[in-house]
Amino acid sequence: MFLAGKVVQLAYDPGIKPNDGGLPGLAVLKQVMGSINLFGIVAVVGALAVSAGVWAWGHHSGGHQAEANGKKGVVVSAGAALLLGAANGVVAFFSTLGTRVH
Repeated sequence: MFLAGKVVQLAYDPGIKPNDGGLPGLAVLKQVMGSINLFGIVAVVGALAVSAGVWAWGHHSGGHQAEANGKKGVVVSAGAALLLGAANGVVAFFSTLGTRVH
């Protein structure tokens, strides 16, 4: 009986849901997050350009290490761009998925 009471306490639903207008300054916070996302995308464009240049330089100069690092930088930059562009969708997907856990 004592263990069953503990399990019931673990399964308690506090009933907390996201509130769109709960705190002042939410619009400003959304604008700041959007600006940070834009800054990240601009930085990724620069990183992609530098990585592509290192890849090309390493390939044409015979520098295999530079070529490998350039390829790695291009892949990492592309992945970062994918995640930055899909940030809203990824968060919305997992937030919705989290509401279905019971």
